[in-house]
Amino acid sequence: MSARTHLPVGQEAIQVKGWIGSHRFLLLRRTSQLFFLALFLLGPWFGVWVVQGTLAGSLTLGVLPLTDPLVLLQSLVAGHWPELTALIGGLIVLVAYALIGGRVYCSWVCPINPVTDAANWLHRKLDLPKGWQPKRSTRLWVLATVLIVSALMGVIAWELVNPITMLHRGLIFGAGFVWAMIAGIFVFDLFVSRHGWCGHICPVGAFYGLIGSKSLLRVSAANRAACDDCMDCYAVCPENQIISPALKGKPGTTPLILSPDCTNCGRCIDVCAVNVFNFTNRFDDHVAAPSDPVPAPDARAARPI
Repeated sequence: MSARTHLPVGQEAIQVKGWIGSHRFLLLRRTSQLFFLALFLLGPWFGVWVVQGTLAGSLTLGVLPLTDPLVLLQSLVAGHWPELTALIGGLIVLVAYALIGGRVYCSWVCPINPVTDAANWLHRKLDLPKGWQPKRSTRLWVLATVLIVSALMGVIAWELVNPITMLHRGLIFGAGFVWAMIAGIFVFDLFVSRHGWCGHICPVGAFYGLIGSKSLLRVSAANRAACDDCMDCYAVCPENQIISPALKGKPGTTPLILSPDCTNCGRCIDVCAVNVFNFTNRFDDHVAAPSDPVPAPDARAARPI
């Protein structure tokens, strides 16, 4: 076993790129998540009403309506025809995520993502077992159940228990049970199922994955010839089953990660010391020609931290 395998996940990238360079997209994501959350809290907390509402449905600057398409779909199957502004808002969001990548919502907007990321970080630090791993299709079944319950009960079912909406309410009204739910998600991902909530349960992620299945924004392993098999990208990816087809594909196969499960979080780009991955579009399927040999993993591992 080489000395390289003893380096903590991401440490080699820190040595090569520096700490900020190896956390660039993580920092951008946290900034994005805080920005969107702050927009919704400025009104209730400080009386500055840039955005009214929640991620389920909002009005920006009194002009731009935005509606979660899943909320809209639940409303329709429940037999409630939304107002025109809600329909327009849903269409705007639907088109946006269909173009840029549906699960961008999960990694760049959703306020629950930092909770599940923190659980995964601690899970790796404690070197805990993977735990229960239900099929990835489970969240699709949960999504179907949400729509069936909405149709049978005539309500927007998921909004009754949606932790994202409940977190907004908790931050505004301070409801204690909301924090118990957030803590429950953290504990679930930490001890019960690694990446369990977002990867296997959440119907919102399942829905946005479906609408973004043909989106333009993609991660590519264009420089896959430089891969040194450090496995750091697999360690940090919340949907690591999507990496192999692009990274380990045979000559002539696309280096693009085309799976709708990809959240476009960019962590694989951050932690790769040899710059295998990059953001691109779904039509850019070129593979970089092999370049000069990369220094042996053992040599890089021997450098002082």
